[in-house]
Amino acid sequence: MPEKGQERLATELGTTVSLLMRHLRAASPHGELTPTQRAVISRIATDGSATIAALARAELVRPQSMRLTVGALEERGVLARSPHPTDGRQVVFSLTEEGRRILTVVRQAKHNWLAQAIADRLTPEEQRTLETATELIRRLMPQ
Repeated sequence: MPEKGQERLATELGTTVSLLMRHLRAASPHGELTPTQRAVISRIATDGSATIAALARAELVRPQSMRLTVGALEERGVLARSPHPTDGRQVVFSLTEEGRRILTVVRQAKHNWLAQAIADRLTPEEQRTLETATELIRRLMPQ
């Protein structure tokens, strides 16, 4: 059972990480993309082509909701559909060149914002402390 200090730290860390994520999303020049759309683009870029069902499971949403998300991305030319390689009843979605371009621009904008904030707002000693804290946060992640 965690002690009160650990519970307080967990609350503060969760709140701070949430705020950081909001600022990173706001730094993106493609602010018209929803968080789910960004997650889908990123997942397909990392894991490869996927069906609506697989994306819905991965993002913990209903297939109907994912169908809307994927449809909007397909309409914008970010995703393209193709036949499933082994199941003719399904289709898979993959990133288009436009999708790759958007993902690169979004990631670079987030990285630039965060790197600039670190440079502008933290002393060299604080930057070293942040480096240590980043490794500790990484260790909190499931393996």
